[in-house]
Amino acid sequence: MAVGHGRLRNVGRAKVSVDQKSLLADITRRMEGALESLRRDFAGLRSGRASPALLEPVRVEAYGGEVPLTQVGSIAVPEARMLTVQVWDRSLVGAVERAIRDSGLGLNPAADGQTVRVPIPQLTEERRNELARAAGKYAENGKIAVRGVRRDGMEQTRGQEKKGEISQDDVKVWSDAIQKLTDQYVKRVDELLAEKEREIKQV
Repeated sequence: MAVGHGRLRNVGRAKVSVDQKSLLADITRRMEGALESLRRDFAGLRSGRASPALLEPVRVEAYGGEVPLTQVGSIAVPEARMLTVQVWDRSLVGAVERAIRDSGLGLNPAADGQTVRVPIPQLTEERRNELARAAGKYAENGKIAVRGVRRDGMEQTRGQEKKGEISQDDVKVWSDAIQKLTDQYVKRVDELLAEKEREIKQV
């Protein structure tokens, strides 16, 4: 009888191992997505010539919610230190102007009809500090996203324990693995931030 019980436990562990790999693969994929989103945000913090990527992370209050700037207008680079946003809906020009001004990018947009003109200032020490603060804000959002994935993974694990699908020991193993992944991705966020800060402060 004891031998049979032992075999059942081993079968259960094999199944858990497969389920755990699937869970960790999903968590890894989602955390990688958070990292990729952060990279895109950082790409917008270009400190030299004007680049449309600078405005891509900006979100605008429109249609009862917040939408990416690229969904309400087209961004162009008419000259080296100037961006323009051609706003498709005239009623949103003010919202676009406010969103850019309040984005933390240190920009001072001005509306001209349905076009919002965005001069790119010379890179002063103050401007570098503004960019560094914006980078820090993006990095913190990245960490929040990673920790949100961690929370979902932990909740899924606890749910499986409640259903009797895994044991308390399994919960401990899974939780440790999820926390290890979280620590790795939080560290990668910090590394990306340090790299971006070096780029911003480079004279």
